[in-house]
Amino acid sequence: MKFRTARIVAALFTAVPALVTTVPQVQSRDAISLQDQRDQIIQQQVAAIAAEGRGRIGVAAMDLDGGGQIFVNGDMPFPMASTAKIAVAATFLEQVEKGNYRLDQQFPMMLRVVERGTPSPEAPLRAGTVMTAQSLMELMITRSHNEATDGLIKVVGGYENVNRWLTRNGIAGQRLDHTMATLVRDDGKIDPAKVIDTRTSSTPRAMIALLAAIDRGGVLSPESRAVLLDTMTRTSTGKTRIRAGLPEGTLVAHKTGTLSGVTDDVGIVRLPDGRHLAVTFFVTGPEGHAAHAGLIARMMRTIYDGYSAPLGKNTQDLVRRR
Repeated sequence: MKFRTARIVAALFTAVPALVTTVPQVQSRDAISLQDQRDQIIQQQVAAIAAEGRGRIGVAAMDLDGGGQIFVNGDMPFPMASTAKIAVAATFLEQVEKGNYRLDQQFPMMLRVVERGTPSPEAPLRAGTVMTAQSLMELMITRSHNEATDGLIKVVGGYENVNRWLTRNGIAGQRLDHTMATLVRDDGKIDPAKVIDTRTSSTPRAMIALLAAIDRGGVLSPESRAVLLDTMTRTSTGKTRIRAGLPEGTLVAHKTGTLSGVTDDVGIVRLPDGRHLAVTFFVTGPEGHAAHAGLIARMMRTIYDGYSAPLGKNTQDLVRRR
């Protein structure tokens, strides 16, 4: 298995020990109460911001080292859009670990074929530019390139195998039912703010579970984990979403998703003391992507501030701040 040398940012993500070694075996009743109180305050503040939207909004956040978590519509399915590409990448990297493929092996992008007459259930595809799997993954994650994604979906045997990977790794509530070409072709046929479509969807809880499993090393080898998180730190899309809600210089590995009436951003944020915070934002509604991004940035900052302060010192500060 040939992996590109991981960058320093990936090493920073790798430096934090697994959850089981950082959370005490037994917590005092007072500590549990303070944690619950903090979670409740943060959740109320995030829910208040989400309530300003005119569509369905789902949010989840989890302190992967401290155990705190919040959910707003945590078990409601939302359109994943391009955040589905994280699971595609993980499915392919597992195949690399098994020796079935290499990151320097070459595969074609898959391009959408123009259809005549009645569209088929799935958009037809044809092979395009050939490049290494590493390059396909780079384009898929950092630029949200759909043709590169469909190339990797074909390599892993179709989106059904992505769903099998999710099921095998205990990620319930997330599924992929389309190629990116089909997803884009059919975009706008359903109003995501009013209609719950479980196809190519995820609950906020399921996305947090996926991010946590990747970050904690439970589903990928250390080498694969480093490759994926390193790539996610270079995401160039959605600069006004999660990143806009964080202090300058904060390390974040994330993936955006955008469709008609859908603005998503999910990822892992490194807190000042080294703890990892998994976050998920699924926003639907008629306001437009700029307004949605503003809500995401505000909710992100509320979550970041809430979980950055030491437990026990911040509850009164949080009440006064908002």
